[in-house]
Amino acid sequence: MNTAHADLWVRVDERGVAHFASEQVDARYELFYRGPTGEAAPGGFDTREGVAAGAAAAAEPSAAARKLVTWFDVSPGYKAVRHHLREAAQAHGLEPELLQALIATESGFDAQAVSPRGAIGLMQLMPATAARYGVVGDARVPAEKKLTDPRTNLRAGSRYLADLIARFSGQLDLALAAYNAGEGAVERAGRRIPDYPETRNYVRTVLQLYEGLKPPAALAPPAARRPVERVRITLPAGRANMISGIDGGRAQALAAAASDLPRNDRTHAFRRPRR
Repeated sequence: MNTAHADLWVRVDERGVAHFASEQVDARYELFYRGPTGEAAPGGFDTREGVAAGAAAAAEPSAAARKLVTWFDVSPGYKAVRHHLREAAQAHGLEPELLQALIATESGFDAQAVSPRGAIGLMQLMPATAARYGVVGDARVPAEKKLTDPRTNLRAGSRYLADLIARFSGQLDLALAAYNAGEGAVERAGRRIPDYPETRNYVRTVLQLYEGLKPPAALAPPAARRPVERVRITLPAGRANMISGIDGGRAQALAAAASDLPRNDRTHAFRRPRR
């Protein structure tokens, strides 16, 4: 086992577009923040046991997470499409922070971005992939032009991502690997992340951004969240309004419910967070 740092690197190009990576791709990349250390298998990693099991247990966002959120708050590219992003996330059952992380990695929120391979727009969709979701050219507007429209790109891309998550049984790392390298590459790798440096770096980067953007309580695994304990309160006949801490309306409702029970069985159960 060797130690892996959950670092995040960034370079800003001449047009002001940010490019994120989980390692220093070249000398133009600067360290955005250094994450905590953790154990990782040699040459690989696995997120299936939780995207952020370590950092998510914290009660408050880390300084690195606050820095990341602040960066997006002042990003013109993000602010210009934020409403479309949230609309697409809600339409396809995705978390906005996940889309935000993926788009930051794919295009840096540059709606006009075109990759050397021909992927277009915010979510860097190939025209053939977009066609599966109804984005096709016509006599007036070619598909490539349509994909530079933020709303169109986000709707098709988010639907594609949701389909990948479903295809790979909710394993987010595999869905992201498929988004980057193609479903076939993940299948040929035995439903594991293909051994492509670009794809492994991509998955790490998206997950690191997602971890920084997502509220810590939502990222925490179930075991790390505050447990609940069952509390039993017995309501003596005629004394329901004396329950401490319950307003009159709720107390009356409890009393009404209690009156329907046998005298010796007027017990109600509540759930409260354990202190």
